[in-house]
Amino acid sequence: MRHDGGVTAAEELLAIADRAASYDGVDPFSEQTRLALRHTQPQQVISTDDTVRAGAYVTDDGAVELVVDPDRRRHGFGTRLVRSLLEERPDARFWAHGDLPGARGLAAAAGMTIVRNLWKMGRAAGAAPAIGSPEVPRGFTARTFQPGDEEAWLDLNRRAFEHHPEQGRMTRADLDERMAEPWWDPAGLILIVDDATGALAASHWTKIDPAEPGTGEVYVVAVDPGHQGHGLGKVVTALGLAHLTSRGVTHLELYVEGDNAAAVATYTGLGFARESVDVMYALVAE
Repeated sequence: MRHDGGVTAAEELLAIADRAASYDGVDPFSEQTRLALRHTQPQQVISTDDTVRAGAYVTDDGAVELVVDPDRRRHGFGTRLVRSLLEERPDARFWAHGDLPGARGLAAAAGMTIVRNLWKMGRAAGAAPAIGSPEVPRGFTARTFQPGDEEAWLDLNRRAFEHHPEQGRMTRADLDERMAEPWWDPAGLILIVDDATGALAASHWTKIDPAEPGTGEVYVVAVDPGHQGHGLGKVVTALGLAHLTSRGVTHLELYVEGDNAAAVATYTGLGFARESVDVMYALVAE
């Protein structure tokens, strides 16, 4: 589907998302959705005068992200999208990044409740507690990602996030797409290797977006379930944070499931505090 002289609906929707991010102070689309819309069209759009005004992207498992052009809000476009999507997929789950008042109103009107929350936590790089480079436990070696590590990392990621609704499904194509991004840096993907077997035991993928060079992100921390109990999660997290601070970032951030008490406690102990919350709304059977 093309609009306005050859521009696709996906391109128009991404432009709307950019305007909404500037207007609301929070991006309505996740990284995954933005990547997907480069080669996939949105499932639903609302257009007036042959111009896209609102639209939604839906993953195979029913997770939804939608956006309405800030200049066209309060025209019922969001309500139309939510109703239509729920008619097609009553099991749809709607992300509300930042849980803004408008999103809360749409969810309440549709009878949806919060079923998941994702915390964004952050800290100043130079604040206490100080970030150091920890000692790797005996029997393990830390190194950075090298060409040829792709399949081994994907296998580690699958095992570490077996029950995670998004991260555990990452494919080689997904990995290659991210490695083609301008922020990809193999030195920022820290690996811990089991000396006895040569297998990957843990990893910390860090991210510094060239558009925001002052911010370093704890992108993905993965620990092989078979290596739990060695403290590798804390070690590889600290190694990644040390790498980020060595690159001169002033702010560190990460995302963590709000109900993961153990992870929240670990990051709180490292000086992180909650900065915002993304929530997921859905219909819940009584």
